[in-house]
Amino acid sequence: MRTRHFRTARRGAAVVALATALTFTVVGCGGDAENGGDGSAPAASSSKKPGGHADNAPANEVPDASRTLAVINGSEGLVLTVHSAQRDSGGFVTVNAEVKNTGNESFYGVSAWRGYEQEIVQGSGRSVGGAMLVDQKGKKRYYVLRDTEGRCLCTTGLSKVEAGKSVAVFMQFPAPPEETTEVDFQMPTFPSATIEISP
Repeated sequence: MRTRHFRTARRGAAVVALATALTFTVVGCGGDAENGGDGSAPAASSSKKPGGHADNAPANEVPDASRTLAVINGSEGLVLTVHSAQRDSGGFVTVNAEVKNTGNESFYGVSAWRGYEQEIVQGSGRSVGGAMLVDQKGKKRYYVLRDTEGRCLCTTGLSKVEAGKSVAVFMQFPAPPEETTEVDFQMPTFPSATIEISP
């Protein structure tokens, strides 16, 4: 009887050891894929944001203003300036912009910029996840991309825009077809503006 229990215990220990080894193997493979290996994990799973922005990038970092695609006047003295819409080889378009508060009081209505889609609202908090690109010729809308946890690939953690100050923002979208070089850029509370996509 003791021999039978001893064999059963040994067999159980072997199964646990095998399961543990398989778990480490699966975790290891997943890590390689996320770090740019040959796995199929999407680039969106990276914590590094497009355009050199990281998850903890300061919200007031001013983008390169050497080029201006559009200047959009919003309400309460806000001015949205789009600096670039860059197409990359991964099939994405990254829009870099800044919002300046030209008024005399701090603006706290930034939560409207995240839009109303529940996944963005819950996963990204106060963000610019409500922005979109509209291809008028192709009659398609392109929404801000998300990572594997539902967070937008865009600026997050916004709380306000102080009077006289600017806040840098970025958003990443699926790229329209190569032949599409102009799209309408829309962000909640601002009028639409046509911008040019750089190759």
